[in-house]
Amino acid sequence: MASAGAACLPAVRRIAIFGGTHGNELSGVFLVRHWLKDRTEIQRSTFEVQPFLSNPAAVLRCSRYVDCDLNRAFTAENLSMPQSDSMPYEVKLVQEINRVFGPKDSENAYDLALDLHNTTSNMGNCLIVKTSKDDFTIQMIHYIKNTLTPGNCNVLLLDNPAVQYGAIRTVAKHSLGLEIGPQPQGVVRANILENMRKLVNTALDFTHCYNEGKEFPPCTLDVYRAFEKVNFPRDSEGQITAIIHPELQDGDWKQLKPGDPSFLTLDGKTISYNGSSPVYPVFVNEAAYYEKESAFLLTQKVTLKAQSVKVSKA
Repeated sequence: MASAGAACLPAVRRIAIFGGTHGNELSGVFLVRHWLKDRTEIQRSTFEVQPFLSNPAAVLRCSRYVDCDLNRAFTAENLSMPQSDSMPYEVKLVQEINRVFGPKDSENAYDLALDLHNTTSNMGNCLIVKTSKDDFTIQMIHYIKNTLTPGNCNVLLLDNPAVQYGAIRTVAKHSLGLEIGPQPQGVVRANILENMRKLVNTALDFTHCYNEGKEFPPCTLDVYRAFEKVNFPRDSEGQITAIIHPELQDGDWKQLKPGDPSFLTLDGKTISYNGSSPVYPVFVNEAAYYEKESAFLLTQKVTLKAQSVKVSKA
């Protein structure tokens, strides 16, 4: 019997593992290809796992995408776009992924999606969650952090409209993004791949325990809530005029105070952070974000709460 106040939630029966959403982020590509050949490692008796290579053409090219960013394309507009020969390749993928793993926001959608990414930033092991209201996902992250090394796994919350985007993983009822780095684009590093592998399997272990009836008591979770992206300084033609300051480079998750160096012009002038209070930058100098006009994201530390969760017997 569930304790008073516990959330009795449905069992998790179908899980998608997306790799190659960006074709040059190779840890997920290598792992999904491996698991498609041999699923022994990710099998559990209480659910079905479907590894999926999300953007095969981009993987073949070892590029982030072909026509547009697949991890920004999962929007209502693209899901409803009439099919045509001129449709961008990734929009075709969005509609196919929605057909196989969705439909999004429906009862038929997959229960959980794990989306595997690498970053060139010094993010370490990062888990990305889209809402502060999902008790199941918060409990899963809490379990992961306490099973693995707690200090070596940070959580990024993207619930602010200013930083949200059309992520592929939102096709499922529950979702978790994994951003593991630093790893160059088009390169695979054994330690980074192994970190990702452990995170995936720990998430699967949690889900299996939950499906078997284990009740997880109320918990709190410290996260970094993103609220703004900071662009590089640019001239009237849009060209970057200052680069990330050496004191900020590789400083993901570290406190940035008003007056601290943030950019350095090519003639040696330091540009300081001019915010009104300390923040915690993430995705500092991420290679893929130059085109998105983002030098880093600003976050604030907050604590999330989740009530006890237990699988429903119904």
